[in-house]
Formats: sequence, structure tokens, C-alpha cells
Amino acid sequence: MLADFIRYIEAERRFSPLTVRNYRHDVEEFLAWLGTDEARFDPREVTTAQIREWIIFRTEEGKIGAASMNRELSSVRAFFRWLHRTGAIDKDILRPLTSLKTSRRLPAFVPESRMSTIVNECSFDSEHFITERNSLIVLLFYSCGLRLAELVGIDRGDLSAECTSLRVHGKGDKERLVPILDEVREKILHYLSMIERQKICNCEEKALFLTHRGKRIARSTVYRIVQAELARAGVQGKKSPHVLRHTFATHLMNGGADMREIQELLGHASLQATQVYTHNSIARLKEIYAKAHPREKQGKK
Repeated sequence: MLADFIRYIEAERRFSPLTVRNYRHDVEEFLAWLGTDEARFDPREVTTAQIREWIIFRTEEGKIGAASMNRELSSVRAFFRWLHRTGAIDKDILRPLTSLKTSRRLPAFVPESRMSTIVNECSFDSEHFITERNSLIVLLFYSCGLRLAELVGIDRGDLSAECTSLRVHGKGDKERLVPILDEVREKILHYLSMIERQKICNCEEKALFLTHRGKRIARSTVYRIVQAELARAGVQGKKSPHVLRHTFATHLMNGGADMREIQELLGHASLQATQVYTHNSIARLKEIYAKAHPREKQGKK
């Protein structure tokens, strides 16, 4: 049953390889907790009370947080929903259960002044392939708001003829078009010219971002590149590709962009996922208020 479910989310739902791996792992861990495995598993014997016991076990004995528990619960919920839809069970036993409450955390982002310095440094052209590639990676994350998997998956054919827009393959195999800023466009053209002149590109490889051997760059490599570049620039706190995505959205929100436009650029399925950036914007307004409002200034005298 589990194997059929995995094929379903791979082929029909078109989940990313990472999501598929997480779903498989979560369901297998749940079956192990039940004391069974895929071969001996009978879903008709599982009860809602057992699911509750599993949640208590994971949160108390396993000491995992609410967000991690909700992710595991989401995987198991999807599995049993599929079992119900295919007729393997008579009812969805997870329907009465709700997700655990989590504390709202504001997305980490790089301040505009610091990001401006990083962008300026990355904009200088270099004839060193690794330097040029790494700079373009940072610029695309920040200027297009890409996810890690989306950036790694970019093919050169995803760029428009004049490199003015980028076709992005998002979650669930959904596509969106993202505009490319002029300065980033110039950087892309310089990079494409370089990999051709230096004969870095393997003729069979379609990827935009390559290793020095002409192969598609790995996710882990991109993650380390972003960490290193942000650390070198003196960024404090978390340093990751997703921080640059958060920075893209927060700076757009602070600049007055419409929330639905930001939703479209980020590839969010719902507006609710985008609304979290309004909190960062409000936090910035409070900071400006504290520094500039006459009554606030008088209160500090």
C-alpha cells in the first residue's frame, strides 16, 4: 500500500523528490511505532485513539516541536486520506484531529542596507567562473525570490530569448514567470558567455548553474555557497537560500508592493502563506515610528 501511495504522490501529485522522501520516512516511522511494516500493515485496524497516542509519544518521548509534529501528521494524514479515497478503509480516521498550535515566528531576512552592499559586490563582473557563478546564485535568489530546488532546477532554456524573464518550475510542477532586473540580466549574459568561452558546459547538460566539470550543481553545494557569501558579508543569524527568499518578499512588502503580486512572484498557493510578511513590514513601521514620531521622541527625554 505504501509503495502505491508513493507512486501516487510522485506521478499524479508531482511532489518534489524531497517531499516524497519525507512522506515515505514519516509513514514508515509511524508504521514502526505501530509495531508493523508495509508488508503486514492492515489500515482497518488503526484507530483515531492510536493516532492520538502516537502524537503524545512523539511530542513527549520524542521531544519534537509542534511544527515537526505537524509535518509528520500531515504525511500520515495524506496517506490515510488516500487509503480512504481508494476504498482500503471505510472512513478517514484522522479527520477529527487538528494540527498542533505553533508559535508564529517572523521570517528571518537581511536588512536593506546590508543587502544593498551584497548586491553591489555581486554585480561586479569577474572572469573567474566560480566567483561569477556564486555571485549570480545570490543575485537570483534575492531578485527572483526562488526556492532552493527551483534555482537548482533552472535550465538555460527556462530563460526568455532576451533574458528578461525566467520560467520557474515550482511546487507541484506549477510554473510561473518571474521578471529579471536589467542588472541581473547583464550578469546572466556575462555568465553564459563565460561558460561558453571557457568551455565549461557539457554539451548534454541543460542546467544554468554548473559545477566546474559542466554538471548540474547540487542543492547542498548551493546551500553552502549562500551560507559562505552571507557570512562573508557579515550577515548575522540564519544564513540560507530561504533567508534570501524571505528578504526578497519583505523588501517588496516594505516598498509598497501588492500582497497578491508578491504571492504570484513567490509561487504561493494561498495568500495566507504570503501574509506573514506583513508582520515584518509592521515591525519596520514600528521601528520608524519609534525613531521619528515627535511624541515618541519626547517620551525618551
